[in-house]
Amino acid sequence: MIEKPEIHVLDLNFQGLPEITAAYLIVGPEGPILIETGPGSTLQTLLSQIRQHGYEPEQIKHVLVTHIHLDHAGAAGWWAQQGAQIYVHSFGARHLISPEKLLASAQRIYGDKMDTLWGEMLPAPAENVTEVFDNDVLELAGLTITALETPGHARHHHVYVLGDVAFAGDAAAARLPGWDLPDVPAPPPEFELEVWETTLDRLLAQNFQRIYPTHFGAVDDVAGHLLAVKALVRETVVFIKAQIDAGHNRDEIVPIYENWFAERAKAAGLTDEGIAHYAAANPLYMSVDGIMRYWRKQVQA
Repeated sequence: MIEKPEIHVLDLNFQGLPEITAAYLIVGPEGPILIETGPGSTLQTLLSQIRQHGYEPEQIKHVLVTHIHLDHAGAAGWWAQQGAQIYVHSFGARHLISPEKLLASAQRIYGDKMDTLWGEMLPAPAENVTEVFDNDVLELAGLTITALETPGHARHHHVYVLGDVAFAGDAAAARLPGWDLPDVPAPPPEFELEVWETTLDRLLAQNFQRIYPTHFGAVDDVAGHLLAVKALVRETVVFIKAQIDAGHNRDEIVPIYENWFAERAKAAGLTDEGIAHYAAANPLYMSVDGIMRYWRKQVQA
């Protein structure tokens, strides 16, 4: 009998870079479950990591994804086709069952880099997809996991709570190991400033002892991190708005934002390599696109 679940951070070595994107193997009293699948491009790495921890992929019957972005759920269809049950926000379920629209949207963003970045995304059989709603309690492998709806980064986002720890996806932004620096992933089309601030307040109120963002690994100073993210989200949005108001177009704002990020990162002690790792985890141009779209919606409202 396992009294306390084992939590293993699985490094997916995304694009050959360590500690960029994680999946989480959790071992409960009745076996292992998986949180996040990563993209199809890292599936073989994921399977190897699972085996290194003493389990075969076919032992994993339950797979939870925080949201349907390809770096979090791109391989979900593969797992579903092997017979695993996939747990996903109710808004995202249909896109795992029929991923054509999701892939078409990604294709517009990534173009000929799609296969290299994300690999194959297979459709998930509908009977292997469970829609999850806010505050749902999932009893899986002898574990009790609660889903918290946490939009702002994406409308279809959950944080999964296990005791006093949480698997935060992108709701708590990104913080790579070795650097006390959060980064704000704000891709289009669903980034919303005020909604994300409400999500961060909700997470702060939980008083978690530890959180596990997908990018990357454990964060123990939970309150400090979440407060820093909350401040940074607003600071970033205000910075982008200032560039819009100055008359800059999107292609001009991207390098301005990259320079702003690099200056902040270097002040925090990051090397050029560290900055490149953050950019790989969260392409900076995508945050420009997401925040500019947010401001356009404010004007139209």
